[in-house]
Amino acid sequence: MSKKLFTILAVLLVASMALSACAQATAAPTTAPAATTSVPAATTAPATAVPTTAAPKVLACMVTDIPKVFDKSFNETTWKGITDAMAQLGTDGKYLTSNSAADYDKNIQSLIDGKCNLIIGTGYLLEDAIKKAATANPTVDFAIVDDSYNPIIPNVSGQVFQTDEAAFLAGYLAAGMSKTGVVGTFGGMPIPSVTIFMDGFARGVDAYNTKHSTSVKVLGANETDGTKGTFANSFTDQTMGKSIAETMMDAKADVIMPVAGPVGYGAAAAALERGGVYIIGVDSDWYLPDENATYRPILLTSVMKRMDTTIFNTIKAVQDGTFKGGITIGNLANGGVALAPYHDLDATIPADLKAEITALQADLIAGKVTLNPAFHLGN
Repeated sequence: MSKKLFTILAVLLVASMALSACAQATAAPTTAPAATTSVPAATTAPATAVPTTAAPKVLACMVTDIPKVFDKSFNETTWKGITDAMAQLGTDGKYLTSNSAADYDKNIQSLIDGKCNLIIGTGYLLEDAIKKAATANPTVDFAIVDDSYNPIIPNVSGQVFQTDEAAFLAGYLAAGMSKTGVVGTFGGMPIPSVTIFMDGFARGVDAYNTKHSTSVKVLGANETDGTKGTFANSFTDQTMGKSIAETMMDAKADVIMPVAGPVGYGAAAAALERGGVYIIGVDSDWYLPDENATYRPILLTSVMKRMDTTIFNTIKAVQDGTFKGGITIGNLANGGVALAPYHDLDATIPADLKAEITALQADLIAGKVTLNPAFHLGN
């Protein structure tokens, strides 16, 4: 082999080796895209690997007062606040019935043991039981309807209602609709959440008498001492309610407002039998339940206490983590109490009487009407 040929071959060999090295150098970066494409997969992995867990449902629980839950009145309106929350907020709900006052403590403890997030006592008579349970269980939220505590208990929402405002309007209406010049009211028990209705009703009649120079008489109410009015001493004995109404009708009462839960339906039955007598319901709009259809022709109106709204809002606060103990006051201004529509009897009520009631409501909201200071719940 000549020296010249050897030189050519050597050059070719070196060139071949250089090309091979270049090929390897450019091939190495092809692994980089594979490495970078794996990064997004790694960053998205936690989102798909961690299961989505729904927040635990709030369980709102209720202990009834002595009447059954479906009493078409106080307990049922409170329960409606829970069922509304179940439908609209996706919460859970349950209730326990109290057949006597002896059931209050054990029913509340059963709900605590059942891990209820909110325990609601329906009524003034549960005051001591709720206070004891709330104090012993500060991590559980409580509410009580128709009562509050002073000093405030941090885990209890006390819900009270200025029902004398709406009852005042009902009394004015009753006086304006009475043909005999006698109207009546009676209570279930002589407790503040009952006597506040009766007092407001009587003062509404007084206001009508003052404006119209009339002398409509009120049976069953005592404006000086509410505990000395007429009472059934029961929230369940409809026979007693019927008897009291009959006594009042015998004394010429032609409009009666019973403040006694289901006892009031005994009064409604008596009024229907007697004829020519109107009934004013309380707590809820008595006209609405289908089972009350028989009484609709004599239901003048109802003094509504909207526990369903305040209970719904309390459950929502528990769900949102914003629950606070304290006092909630329902009144005419915030819609916590109201006079129900006149429904079937609307056309029988004179236009000027309706106008006076509308004006009175505005005056009550503006603070221009003085009610019994003993029942003033605050601003």
